Amino acid sequence: MQRSIVHMDLDTFFVSCTRLLDSRLNGVPVIVGGGERGVVASCSYEARKFGVHSAMPMKMALRLCPDAKVVKGDYEFFSQKSNEVTEIIRNNVPLMEKSSIDEFYLDLSGMDKFFGCYKWTNEITQTITKETGLPISFALSTNKTVSKIGTGEAKPLGRLEIKSDLVQSFLNPLSVRKIPMVGSVTFQLLSRIGVRKIQTLAEMPMDVLQQMMGKNGQELWKKANGIDDSPVVPYSEQKSISKEHTFNEDTIDIENMHSLISRMVENLAFQLREQKLLTSVVTVKIRYTNFDTETKQCRIPYSAVDHTLLKYALELFKKLYTRRMRLRLIGVKFSGLVHGQHQMNLFEDTEELMNLYQAMDRMKRRFGNGAVQRGVGFASV
Repeated sequence: MQRSIVHMDLDTFFVSCTRLLDSRLNGVPVIVGGGERGVVASCSYEARKFGVHSAMPMKMALRLCPDAKVVKGDYEFFSQKSNEVTEIIRNNVPLMEKSSIDEFYLDLSGMDKFFGCYKWTNEITQTITKETGLPISFALSTNKTVSKIGTGEAKPLGRLEIKSDLVQSFLNPLSVRKIPMVGSVTFQLLSRIGVRKIQTLAEMPMDVLQQMMGKNGQELWKKANGIDDSPVVPYSEQKSISKEHTFNEDTIDIENMHSLISRMVENLAFQLREQKLLTSVVTVKIRYTNFDTETKQCRIPYSAVDHTLLKYALELFKKLYTRRMRLRLIGVKFSGLVHGQHQMNLFEDTEELMNLYQAMDRMKRRFGNGAVQRGVGFASV
């Protein structure tokens, strides 16, 4: 049976949500992001015409488009609207994967016997826009890669069907940058050997790409030839992530407790970024030597950055630990999670600080979670 895979993408999601809150922003260049030293989390199509794009330093974006309206993102509202769209899709399709806060894959394989898949998907998108006020694009094809590329070509407000016999002719004229796994480093590598179009890549011998890039070369060749067997993974929402530590001996050493909290927060924040998640609730738990257990939590702006989360965790611990009694356990939990592929762009911090986190994350991926830590985390516990 031929697969029918849909990719849906909410158009300029953060901007569209922000315009629901303030209609005066309709039709004008809009940038969602942090302050002057921050970065662009999202921008409207009106701003993109000036060369503005996500992850661009805000200073540069405003030099390119000085008349843009800069708006601080309401990430709790973004999460609410994402959940509304999720529920509409989940109630109307047999199998859905939520790949980020604003992207979805649908597996409609076999439904052509009962409904036209394109017509069915189009009706769902109309329902989404009618009930949530959000514009959305989609592409229907035989696999996830082709459908995702198709959505990118169809936006904004695009509706595209790429039949199996037209997949290669659709892909061939496009830049290799359109393939989801091709980043700037891979693009530069391919450009050096004269490969800039998908057709050139598709016609290369697969073993040559394997020699150049290892296993990734084989995957890249398959995608360039419209081959992708990856399944649509049934959607389930992760509720929380947490860590707890039980001391070998009950303690009242505040400095060591702070050190332990710092290490737990760093590890959990790295997990959030690796899983493309943001948290909106921080909880700290303590257990006294007499086994009395207490917790305290607070809601925060969505984040996955160590220093912000650590500040809240230490404040909660200070309010929580009020008895001069030894502790036997400390725990930290992050909940109220939402998905987001570009969560690094949501940090309301400086470009330099974001670059530091990205460098630290690269080291942790390569050498392990404990490869680099804050100095406070090295105290003995």
